[in-house]
Amino acid sequence: MTTSVRRTTLTLPAAALGPDNPLPALAGPRDVHRVTVPEGADVPADMARQLAYRPLDSLLPVRRRDGYARHRVPTDLDALVLENDRLRATVLPGLGGRVHSLHHKPTGRELLYRNPVFQPADFALNGAWFSGGIEWNIGATGHTTLSCAPVHAARVPAPDGGEMLRLWEWERLRDLPFQVDLWLPDGSDFLYAGVRVLNPHHHTAPVYWWSNIAVPEDARTRVLAPAEEAFHFGYERTLSRVPVPESGGVDHTYPLRSEYPADYFYEIPPGERRWIASLDADGHGLVHTSTDTLRGRKLFLWGAGRAGRHWQEWLTEPGTPGYAEIQAGLARTQLEHVPLEAGAEFAWLEAYGPLAADPRAVHGADWGAARGAVADRLAAVLPRAAVDAAYAAWRPYADVEPKERLATGSGWGALEVARAGYDLPGLPFTEDTMGEEQRPWRELLRTGDLPDEPGVPGPSPVAPAWRDLLESARPGPSTDFHLGVAQWHAGDRAQAVRSWERALVRGRSCWPLYCLAVAEAVAGETGRAAQRYAEAVACAGEAAEEVRHTVLPALAREAVPALIAAGRADDAAAVLARLRPEDRARGRFRLLTAQVLLARGEVAAARAVFDEGFEVADLREGDETLGDTWYAIAERLVAGDGPVTGEVRARARADHPLPERYEYRMRPA
Repeated sequence: MTTSVRRTTLTLPAAALGPDNPLPALAGPRDVHRVTVPEGADVPADMARQLAYRPLDSLLPVRRRDGYARHRVPTDLDALVLENDRLRATVLPGLGGRVHSLHHKPTGRELLYRNPVFQPADFALNGAWFSGGIEWNIGATGHTTLSCAPVHAARVPAPDGGEMLRLWEWERLRDLPFQVDLWLPDGSDFLYAGVRVLNPHHHTAPVYWWSNIAVPEDARTRVLAPAEEAFHFGYERTLSRVPVPESGGVDHTYPLRSEYPADYFYEIPPGERRWIASLDADGHGLVHTSTDTLRGRKLFLWGAGRAGRHWQEWLTEPGTPGYAEIQAGLARTQLEHVPLEAGAEFAWLEAYGPLAADPRAVHGADWGAARGAVADRLAAVLPRAAVDAAYAAWRPYADVEPKERLATGSGWGALEVARAGYDLPGLPFTEDTMGEEQRPWRELLRTGDLPDEPGVPGPSPVAPAWRDLLESARPGPSTDFHLGVAQWHAGDRAQAVRSWERALVRGRSCWPLYCLAVAEAVAGETGRAAQRYAEAVACAGEAAEEVRHTVLPALAREAVPALIAAGRADDAAAVLARLRPEDRARGRFRLLTAQVLLARGEVAAARAVFDEGFEVADLREGDETLGDTWYAIAERLVAGDGPVTGEVRARARADHPLPERYEYRMRPA
């Protein structure tokens, strides 16, 4: 069978993504993967430098994607199939180019964990993410902002005379284009992925890349890599060097033997071949290898504890078998960013395919023999030299122009090409891909002025070149608002505040009021932030119906906690009362209702909200708000009007244990 690329449709029970949050994401990312390395820690010097190099301070210019729910209905998803006589790969171009399935025809095995539903959850840097398959994580530590976004896709010629599937997009957090060429040579059991990240700018840029592979998990699943040490990172946010396979009395190469979720970044010795495999009780499974540029290898496990199992159920249908993640990245750990010089690129080739090894060796007590057996089988079915040769064959084709576009991504790359005239061979960011979000910025390029935007402002480009254009443009409400966002992103907080204050003078609007509220909160001015939030909510309440229904829920999510923190619980309750009934019924606002009731001293009513039951669809990875609020209520129930002492806290936990439906804590209490 000649390798082919074709369109198809995949039908899954799916929750709607809903609209993006209309407010600019001024606050820093809610990052559970931020670590501080203590003085004298056992960390290599290059790793220490990269841990401190340009961590993400802002999600700008990306908007948060938090409008999804949990009601799923059968939905048709556009899919692309790359297939030969041995493998069939199914790719979802509308969802970040995710490889949803990798089916090995001779054995009938699905090599990946294939999620039977599409259920967004708050795991990506900007919110919506879903589990399963192979994802391409670029940007900064965490799941990419492109997890649930469309990417460009096209047929391109392959080195063996067949066809490849090219995926490409412009990653906006770091302002860098990238591509993934999926190549399935005729007769091959391995899917190749040729990857390039380019820096077309005149300055060095921080780069992050981790290919994330979800693999099936059961009690006998073992993950193997050529390492005797790993760096362990848990949700306690500490990084420590541990032996492999066993540490703390637990063999963590079996994901279900651990209790809590954790990352293990394997320390592969210099010169060793880079690979990682997940094999079942019979020694069958998936192996991943690459050229040496992709140096890092990682295991993420959910563990067998109550919270880890609950998160797994949250991400799919109850009763679905679980999964672990094996990953490969540019650095030792996902906590690092790697500098890419001006005009340079990172490029490498990955291989994904089936592996069968002697189960007695794989699951034996001798770790050296276990990983040696896997390394030998990999060398037999895909020699290291074959991967290097495939990379060399692919490199000249990375610049080849696509033959036929199969899917369209965003227009942001085309806008950047229009602004700077970048020459990006093989990556056609064409003018016809630009849409309504890019329209005002095309006008700014054409005329030097930004048109005023009625209704909800679109996203703000924040790169220095755009800031310069805005500073030269004719002043106006839209110009001042977007200029303030760009100045905020650049760290010029005082200038940003002045721009938003000018925008207010030119016309009262909830958008600059919101921005000023965030600025006050970041400055530690709790009372003034609460007042600005209250003004923004009042202003939004006077807006046209379409704008009001779009922005009020987004404002309420942030205004209510700010008002509670300022001791204005009655005003917080008034904000919730402004929402439509269908918005107040959402889990996020049920939780806020309970917190408002607790702040007003209505403890029994706050507990009743939990007893009635609710689900927070956009509960953040690592967020402990549900448990914290539950126990705060329990402590007041036990203490009554008295103080909350250590004894009261202990009794609250004993008498009012957290119900399982609210248990999502990813670290020991």
